[in-house]
Amino acid sequence: MNAFDQPQNILVLGGRSDIAHAIVRQLASPALRSVVLAHRGGDTIELNGVDDSVAVQCVPFDATDRTAHAAFVDGIVAEHGDIDIVIQAFGQLGGPEVNTDPTAAGDLVDVNVAGAVSSGLAVAAQLRTQGHGVLVVLSSVAGVRTRPSNFVYGATKAGQDAFATGLGHALAGSGARVMTVRPGFVRSTMTEGLNEAPFSCDPGDVADAVVAGLRNRKSVVWAPGVLRYVFAVLRVVPGFVWRKLDS
Repeated sequence: MNAFDQPQNILVLGGRSDIAHAIVRQLASPALRSVVLAHRGGDTIELNGVDDSVAVQCVPFDATDRTAHAAFVDGIVAEHGDIDIVIQAFGQLGGPEVNTDPTAAGDLVDVNVAGAVSSGLAVAAQLRTQGHGVLVVLSSVAGVRTRPSNFVYGATKAGQDAFATGLGHALAGSGARVMTVRPGFVRSTMTEGLNEAPFSCDPGDVADAVVAGLRNRKSVVWAPGVLRYVFAVLRVVPGFVWRKLDS
């Protein structure tokens, strides 16, 4: 099997993500040597479902510290070797104030867009040098068509999504690639207490879609898959219908 079926080294940017943990568990195989969980603070996080022989390391990572991202990736490679899979899983929902408060909205953009672009470029440079590896970007259907109730968050995911798909095209022919993942509502720590949307799923469902997408060399994955067809319609419904659906 190739490295995408049985990765040796996995880096998670946003190491607390329930979805990322589920993906790592699905990718775990006898070939897996190390998993780096990078997150703000860098304190120890338990990763269940991987063999004790796998080295799990927690390291500090700040999505907003853009000047440090290239050196951060270099440091991971110096310690662990080539990175087979990078999961970009950090992000914030923001509170209701982000739709009216310029400062709160700007802070959300700093994490979800600027951080995604900066860290994504740092990762892409390494994958291009290696000549192999996949950057898995956890986007969202919220960026496909922004809803009035969370339009700033949706705008940040649209920015991240556009960056990821464009970066994938830029890496064509290098041996490295990008897979953009568009989940719907996922039952996780991040969404705890929120009202579920139609076609809600669990982290394990997203992980199933991601692993299948990696093995089939997909550039875009939807979770659940039916959302691809749902949003093909929702993208073009009239504005007054879209607002009604969000009310």
